[in-house]
Amino acid sequence: MDTLTHALSGALLARATTARDAPPRSIPRRIAAGFFACAFPDLDFVIGFIGPVEYLMHHRGATHSMLLAPLWAIAVAWVLAKILREPRGWRALYGVCLLGILAHIVGDLITSFGTMILAPFSSARFAWGTTFIIDLWFSGIILAGLAVSALRYRSRVPSIVACAVLAGYVLFQAWAKSEALEFAARHAASLGRANAEIAAYPRAVSPFNWTVYVSDDEVHRYAHVNLVRTQARSAGPGDGFVARLDAPFLPLAEARWETRTRFGALRDERELARSAWESGALDFFRWFAAKPAFDARTQGSDCVWFVDLRFLNPGRDWVPFRFGACRESAAAPWQAYERLDSGERNRLRGPS
Repeated sequence: MDTLTHALSGALLARATTARDAPPRSIPRRIAAGFFACAFPDLDFVIGFIGPVEYLMHHRGATHSMLLAPLWAIAVAWVLAKILREPRGWRALYGVCLLGILAHIVGDLITSFGTMILAPFSSARFAWGTTFIIDLWFSGIILAGLAVSALRYRSRVPSIVACAVLAGYVLFQAWAKSEALEFAARHAASLGRANAEIAAYPRAVSPFNWTVYVSDDEVHRYAHVNLVRTQARSAGPGDGFVARLDAPFLPLAEARWETRTRFGALRDERELARSAWESGALDFFRWFAAKPAFDARTQGSDCVWFVDLRFLNPGRDWVPFRFGACRESAAAPWQAYERLDSGERNRLRGPS
């Protein structure tokens, strides 16, 4: 979830949970505390300045831990009490700060990236995968709730209603995911691969847009579908960005299945790619990638590149998190690299 949506959801939740007998002057401070507390966990973006490996290993880690949330709330409440000049001290803001931090964690859990809610005792990533990372409908519900709350500032009913609608929307998305998974399972059965791994990831623009996967040890088969669309849409040169993102999602009856291999198509390519993938150089990416796929082999060298198909979005050429391993000779060890947008490679340090 984007940081601004997190912050706005914290403000909405803070207003919805305000005590009925709360002094009117305390309400703006409570809303501000909810706003900033709910944005707080994303301060871990600074890890990206250390390096891309550290970002993958630690983003949505300690600051997103449910176990550490009570401790983070003390620190955030103390700082905000100073900034907001809360006359009752940090204890008056502790509850709303804890609520905001927990709301942020849940807001990330519903996306597909993965959140280490048990850090620092476990690095396991949890993801419900019901909601795209930037969901305009999700954000719109929050904004509408805040707008009506501002107009009817004496009542917390608009914010409560908005929170209920938001929860209902996520439950609706969970239902949509189950439908997408059922479609993937039917395709797997039609291929005679009933035991294949199936998955579905939400996509932009509409809660009905999904990318579904049927995967085995060698290949990923995937399709970009819209669960309710009956006719395919097209986006012309004059159409906007949103239309271009939405058009590639086809009706279920017209689903176009594509295939990406895990290690390449040619025998020598597969052997090389498997060796690179299983090397210690890519430990971090094997841990992170849920749908790893062979991306390319740099011609004339032993450089093999991989992507995570979770982040493959139709209508957008750029795919984040492109990593690979290179070696100078068959006897040399593999070294980890990041593939830049320019096509150049950036050698990586090991994770700290």
